[in-house]
Amino acid sequence: MKVRYVDIPAIVQVIGCVYQNPNLIDNEQYSFSSDDFTEDLHKVVFGTVYDLHYQGVEVMSASVVEDYLNQRPKKLAIYKTYNGSKYIAEAMSVCQPQAFNYYYHRMKKFTLLRMYNERAGMDLSWLYDVNNVLDIKKKQRQEDWLDNHTEEQIAEEIDRKIEEVKIKYSHASIDDSIQAGDGLEALVAELQTAPDIGYPLYGGLINTVFRGARLGKFYLRSAATNVGKSRAMIGDCCNIACNELYDTKQRKWVQNGTTKEPCMYVMTEQIYSEVQTMMLAFVSAVPEDHILTGVYVDDEFERIQYAIDVIRNSPLYLKQLHDFSLQDIENTVKLSVRQFDVRYFFLDYIHSSIKILSEISSKASVKNLREDNVLFMISVRLKDLATQYGIFILSSTQLNSDYMHASVYDQNLLRGAKAIAD
Repeated sequence: MKVRYVDIPAIVQVIGCVYQNPNLIDNEQYSFSSDDFTEDLHKVVFGTVYDLHYQGVEVMSASVVEDYLNQRPKKLAIYKTYNGSKYIAEAMSVCQPQAFNYYYHRMKKFTLLRMYNERAGMDLSWLYDVNNVLDIKKKQRQEDWLDNHTEEQIAEEIDRKIEEVKIKYSHASIDDSIQAGDGLEALVAELQTAPDIGYPLYGGLINTVFRGARLGKFYLRSAATNVGKSRAMIGDCCNIACNELYDTKQRKWVQNGTTKEPCMYVMTEQIYSEVQTMMLAFVSAVPEDHILTGVYVDDEFERIQYAIDVIRNSPLYLKQLHDFSLQDIENTVKLSVRQFDVRYFFLDYIHSSIKILSEISSKASVKNLREDNVLFMISVRLKDLATQYGIFILSSTQLNSDYMHASVYDQNLLRGAKAIAD
């Protein structure tokens, strides 16, 4: 029997509520995908409402929907075949806006199960058996479990099963202890031919201290507010990803190393344009205020045009994570590695957020977590990800006000959590 993970009543509720209140599309708590809808009519109706909303339509009506579809024959045919106007009217009559959150998450849970089943080929009957019609107790137990767990928790449970198989049957042994002298001669010989040195960061002193951006390592910079942490990090990012920079001393474009290494810069407080102008300024050596005001002198505009080409042809990627969770960070790292082969990952700034506080409180079943605990967990996870994926990760933190009077600069000056330094 074919497995079909879909909850049609939940989808009808979502479509009816969004049709009635299109502003739900803009709510950051919700994220919609074509994968959420399994039926052609559902895709056509929701997709139409979505497109019309972003074209400025504030109130939906059957006439507006049909006017939109009249220009799209294939979608109109589906709409007519399945009596779309009647479907919308029925969805509107049964929808319960006060229960939208419940139906939205139920729809997303089934999307998650369906993707694991269809794209990963997994049998999830142990978790939710859609073909079970006889065992009422099992049905109720699985329904209760599904309702009482978030999409993230469901994914973690499925991934845990996969990890159990991997640990039990993969070649990697749990007991991987060695005698301290094993392989030492080979290690010394390897370091003679391939020293433990990473791709150069921007600036000679920082490379002397850290031996460059070494893969598998997590570096953390700390400084006071508004002293250039983000700019320095963007400079490092461009220095690694771009193979040409403008040299003001030689007054020409110079080669910057022999390779262009894929880099991901994740902004936690900025918007794309803020970071892009800083990157342009670094690569072209044109003052950023000239770029922002559009007033250039000498050959600056030509250098900007050339810098645009350099950046466009570099494996340099940007991502916004404003209200992020630990899972968001981990997912971004995974996607960066898989999709863009990123080996150098820059997270602008470590700080707590409403989303991460909610996530950790839920997982740990602890309320009112202190900020120092949250920041410590973020930094530990970043270090683990660097080791797990063999990538370089750089992030930054703020200093507290004690730095202005301190005679010794150590972890006690880190704002929010000195444990980050651990």
